[in-house]
Amino acid sequence: MRQHLALVTAEPTAADLAAIEAEWPLIAAELDLLDAEITMLNAADHGGPTDLDWRRLRRAEARVTRAAADLATGTTSPHRVA
Repeated sequence: MRQHLALVTAEPTAADLAAIEAEWPLIAAELDLLDAEITMLNAADHGGPTDLDWRRLRRAEARVTRAAADLATGTTSPHRVA
């Protein structure tokens, strides 16, 4: 059975934008983690990941963990995620 999705034509509400803003540190941290993971995958073609690649991956994982915890508790992290 095929379901039809409703066409969304409305702009995001202020509440929607506020929710995105609140989640942005986690989104940015996840993007950094994804970038580090891609670097690790590509490093296999160039002799393997370096110590710097591993460190970057660990730090990105830690940033995601901190941002997720901050979002869950409603606090803001003193660490800048950019």
